[in-house]
Amino acid sequence: MTDPRLDTLLHACPGLRLKTDPADLEHYGRDWTRRWTPAPLAIALPASVEEVQAVVRWANEHTVAVVPSGGRTGLSGGAVAAAGELVLSLERMNRALDFNAVDRTLTVQAGMPLEAVHNAAGEHGLVYPVDFAARGSCSIGGNIATNAGGIRVIRYGNTREWIAGLKVVAGNGELLEFNKGLIKNSSGYDFRQLLIGSEGTLGIVVEATLKLTDPPPATNVMLLALPSFEVLMQVFAAFRERMQLEAFEFFTDRAVHHVTAHGAHYPFAETYPYYVVTEYAAADEAGEAAALAAFEHCMEQGWVLDGVISASQAQAQQLWRLREGITESLARYRPYKNDVSVRISAMPAFLAEAQALINGAYPHFDVVWFGHIGDGNLHINVLKPEDTSDAEFLGQCEQVTKLLAQVLRRCGLVPEQGASDLTRNAAATATLSSVQVREPVHARNVEEWRRYAGPLAPLRERLQAAG
Repeated sequence: MTDPRLDTLLHACPGLRLKTDPADLEHYGRDWTRRWTPAPLAIALPASVEEVQAVVRWANEHTVAVVPSGGRTGLSGGAVAAAGELVLSLERMNRALDFNAVDRTLTVQAGMPLEAVHNAAGEHGLVYPVDFAARGSCSIGGNIATNAGGIRVIRYGNTREWIAGLKVVAGNGELLEFNKGLIKNSSGYDFRQLLIGSEGTLGIVVEATLKLTDPPPATNVMLLALPSFEVLMQVFAAFRERMQLEAFEFFTDRAVHHVTAHGAHYPFAETYPYYVVTEYAAADEAGEAAALAAFEHCMEQGWVLDGVISASQAQAQQLWRLREGITESLARYRPYKNDVSVRISAMPAFLAEAQALINGAYPHFDVVWFGHIGDGNLHINVLKPEDTSDAEFLGQCEQVTKLLAQVLRRCGLVPEQGASDLTRNAAATATLSSVQVREPVHARNVEEWRRYAGPLAPLRERLQAAG
């Protein structure tokens, strides 16, 4: 142990697993993008709620910033520890604790991977419907901390809609329980909702009671090629009017270029500017007929240029890989990433203006867009040019964030969870009012909250200035 404070941590929490090996510090101290250089103090891996409490109390006493760590599948620095923070990984707290058949709920520890949650629900003939490409690596606690949406948000909504109760360790080490699985709770403020999406700044989720539902009907997958992003709204309306959509995702030709180079199969003879992959209910002939009717209508209108319907589960997975494999295919470029949530109807205007601003400032950038039409969540990826140094690219990315903030201010929008950390700060501080920044003052653990450093530091500074 190189830092004597760690001896006091082990004294305060005997049996705590603590890692200080350089390889572990690097592994746990950064996210998938590998853009930032990790420099954590140590990695704490508690195995119980009591150990989480002990670690947080110790950190509070010694004024050590804590970075909660789930699967570290984020792409904007939320799990990055770059300034001597203590990384608190919940990966050892990964079990299902209780299933209630009457309430149709599953209580799990926060470190449980999303895919394991899916499997646990499936053992009881039910589903936890929130889903995204990183399902095998991301943790349910991280999903809750970011109010993650994903590929099926159009059908099931965000994580928030599926949380019946939470147990959270606050900044002073106190264990708080919110809602206790109630469907209706009129006893006062629903602080559960405040914690969902708070990204660890108000407390660390240690357990969650999740709502479950019936499995969806049989589905099919269709890939559509579009001439422009503007017509995507008409295509979306045509399909939504005729059938039950399970997913409706878009991506650009640049995304296809990279994901196919990474091994994904491309089914068309030509390339097109924009693409949609949609999954829809197809339990009977009527469902398939509705899908074909929507497709033919869009072709007649010139909104769709080509399309393919999956003929098997294997082909459906191939089509989905074109969308779900994008992030992995871009990883080697260590891209700048940012996410924004836009009103669905405003997506074309936002993308066009943002792309024009970036092209004007940095015409040499390779920009890749994809996202979820169901909730208006756009993912922007700017790839680092080979002839640009890391330092130069980082400075350029800061300017891109400011450009996006200009569009956000004009459109009255806010950044989304994937951009919620190191890359979101400029945009977030530009779009939050002083009242919005002041709101955390009323939380019971505000003094502990103020001590947290890490990804949301500029917001903390705004809070202190306002208070």
